[in-house]
Amino acid sequence: MSHDQHAPKFGAPSEPHRPRAIVYCEGSFGDIDGKTANGLVRQSETYEIVSVIDSQLAGQDTGLVLDDTPNGILLCRDLDDALAKAGVLPELFIVGVAPTSGLLSTAERSVLLDAMSRGLSLVNGLHEFLNDDPEFAAAAAINGVAITDVRRPRAKVDLRMFSGAIHDVACPRIAVLGTDGAIGKRTTATVLTKVLKAHGIHAVFVGTGQTSLIQGARYGVALDAIPAQFVTGELEAAVVEAFEAEHPDVIIVEGQGALSHPTYLSSTAILRGSLPAAVIVQHAPARRTISDFPMFDMPTPESEINLIETFAETKVIGLTINHENMTDSEVSAAITLYEMKHGMPVTDALTRPAERLLDMVFDAFPNLKRISSVAAR
Repeated sequence: MSHDQHAPKFGAPSEPHRPRAIVYCEGSFGDIDGKTANGLVRQSETYEIVSVIDSQLAGQDTGLVLDDTPNGILLCRDLDDALAKAGVLPELFIVGVAPTSGLLSTAERSVLLDAMSRGLSLVNGLHEFLNDDPEFAAAAAINGVAITDVRRPRAKVDLRMFSGAIHDVACPRIAVLGTDGAIGKRTTATVLTKVLKAHGIHAVFVGTGQTSLIQGARYGVALDAIPAQFVTGELEAAVVEAFEAEHPDVIIVEGQGALSHPTYLSSTAILRGSLPAAVIVQHAPARRTISDFPMFDMPTPESEINLIETFAETKVIGLTINHENMTDSEVSAAITLYEMKHGMPVTDALTRPAERLLDMVFDAFPNLKRISSVAAR
């Protein structure tokens, strides 16, 4: 059988049982194009990740590779290796690569078809919808497995236009944007949501990409798969749904791409569709050119902040660091430099205490600090 996972179903709570899954990320784990796999080993409410396939790193612990902290999820050589180490047969095979093209190579197609032949259902976050591919549809039917195309949007007749309903959302929205794609916006937004909850703030996360939806975000939509005329309305509808269902104190909206990016335009929809009262900007100081586009220099935090605050009626309240290719002392120096230069809180959500993110939020929204203080009594 085959199955499409459409956007409305992401609003439903995750089932208590988490299906066991192998993640395919050959040649990309820990890199930009492996961001879906990277995110899943850090957090997955929907699936229990048992291993990741990347022959170049086989035998290593995924947590050590990403964050210098073991998590018990091993990197495997290939599907045979992953199945042998799994013991009990997993239910799912997740496409953990996220190439710029959003398409599968011939070799990758063969691996996915092999997984289906062994009884594994597919979770596919690419732009290429495998349910529409005759070879994959036939393989699903023959092997009695499912294909979930995460990025597939609603039918066009069901897509929502912007309505202005976002103005009725009474709680503040904070968007985590950035100076580039694949720079850690989702990770920072996830850490921020968790630390707010831990301090008594009812924070709700709204996802805007395939990785956050695979991870289990209850509210959201894969913005880059929505036709342009509906993209702002679809995000608005997701935020409104989160507000009406949860009555949160604050909504955290995951960013996509960058407002300055020459190719990715999702930031415009996020700023228009969610109307954030505040923005946190994620930046990679050691990144010299835009990912996948070496002909473009990286923007500076200053230029991105100016662009965001010019484009939208919002305020950048903090800067967060992506520490790729940086030593810990270089991260500390960058934090000090940016705080002095921009006069706002700066931190690294992964290598510094998560509570530092609270400074950004509580300084901008004193009422949230009061709620946290009451909850702590």
